[in-house]
Amino acid sequence: MDEEDMFKYMDIAKRTLSGKIGNNLLELEFPLAEESDMGKQQFLMGLKSSALKNDDLLQRFYELIIENYEYAGNYLILLYHDAYDVMTKTSDNNKLDESEEVYEYILCAICPVILSKPGLGYREEEHRIGSRIRDWVVDVPNSGFVFPAFTDRSTDIHSIMFYTKDTKEPHNELVEGAFGCNPRKTGTEQKNIFKDIVMNSVSDDEEESTDVLMEIQENLSYYLEECTTEEPDNVEPIVLTNEKLVSIMEEAGVPEEAAAIIEDAYKEEFGDVLPVAEFLIDNKAIADNAQKKRERGLVKEVFELKQQIEEMSLKVNEDNAEVDVVLKVKPEKVELIKTQVIDGKKCIVIPMDEDEEIVINGEAKSEI
Repeated sequence: MDEEDMFKYMDIAKRTLSGKIGNNLLELEFPLAEESDMGKQQFLMGLKSSALKNDDLLQRFYELIIENYEYAGNYLILLYHDAYDVMTKTSDNNKLDESEEVYEYILCAICPVILSKPGLGYREEEHRIGSRIRDWVVDVPNSGFVFPAFTDRSTDIHSIMFYTKDTKEPHNELVEGAFGCNPRKTGTEQKNIFKDIVMNSVSDDEEESTDVLMEIQENLSYYLEECTTEEPDNVEPIVLTNEKLVSIMEEAGVPEEAAAIIEDAYKEEFGDVLPVAEFLIDNKAIADNAQKKRERGLVKEVFELKQQIEEMSLKVNEDNAEVDVVLKVKPEKVELIKTQVIDGKKCIVIPMDEDEEIVINGEAKSEI
């Protein structure tokens, strides 16, 4: 394989190890021996030990994927074998030269093969611009796995690291059928399920349910901030226990009846596999809700200000109800004001300097 091709294959392999642990990357355990015949785990062990040099095992592996992978379209199955020297690390994370163990593994990437997009291109043979010839292109992987898993810097033959690009709808049929593992919910699935639980438990009014959901999310976000502040070095994910959910709902002011329904649905949906609290938070929705709160506050302030202005206007009108003309002038002008009959009508005369202006109904005038 030439260097250019090799780097393209390596890039696909790296993408199969990308994303967030718990969302794109899920560590799945094989069932216990008494719950399974261990056949699929042993098969993967044999495939790894063969270093991909056993054609029969490879053919069986490809068939296993094809039989259990539901995808409408063409796709490419890529299988890699590698061995990694696990370096010893000191407490300050400095690597030492000695290798503790050799981590031998296989990596599989399942990539859609799609037609390139139509468009214009330069046809060199014809020396002109024309319709580009469409060909089949290998896209980035949408599923894959690494076996054995690499846990705490060591080989874990009892687990497999499963990769999914689509965190809303991972290929669980592959997890169950090809590997014999029980699927795990991605972080995105956990968030959507939690949202549905709250929205369906509070009220038929969508706006009211959304407000409650946002209050819970904000309180959950505060809880995570407190945990991070108290234990900044903790690397373990923080799960949302049933007890903490009840406490957060109380702080958010969720009605008791709705809180009880949410708690029961939460226990039934997640059971013993509690979701990671971080995945339940929709930061974008929280930010949008905060903006809406600010806008509502401004609208309320404007409304209250208008009420105050109206009340003041009414008071002024009441105080001057029996007065025909109301003047507001500087104190030094008061003694200069006089009345004078002009053209048979009584008028008010106010002397003005050349640089002075008069304001009538909010409009400034230099002369009338």
